[in-house]
Amino acid sequence: MKYTKATNYALHIVAYMIKYDKRDNLSLHPLANHLNISPSYLSKILTQLVKADIIQSTPGVNGGYILRKRKEDISLLDVIKATEGNSSMFTCEMDENHACKIQKAMEEAENIMKTYLKNKKLFEII
Repeated sequence: MKYTKATNYALHIVAYMIKYDKRDNLSLHPLANHLNISPSYLSKILTQLVKADIIQSTPGVNGGYILRKRKEDISLLDVIKATEGNSSMFTCEMDENHACKIQKAMEEAENIMKTYLKNKKLFEII
């Protein structure tokens, strides 16, 4: 199983924002420079995080991005879902009547992993 590069960046972006821990807005270009990400790609990831209500965007001269959620409430799963979505990692294409035992085993494993990621808060890692 492998997450996309966007998820990797999103986790690091939110971790940086938690570590930065200021009420000042973080601007796109300085954030892109710090993380060594192109501003256009960073903007797409930030948009996903805004839509997931993890961060908020403020337009204007003094605008930028800040955490919307409390840092203590942001789980790894929150950030992963913001970039990867909610779809299952495995879908059986072999069994049309949805009785596939392999599918059930994969769902159990995925649920265990989701529970771990939901309970693991990003600020604890930092």
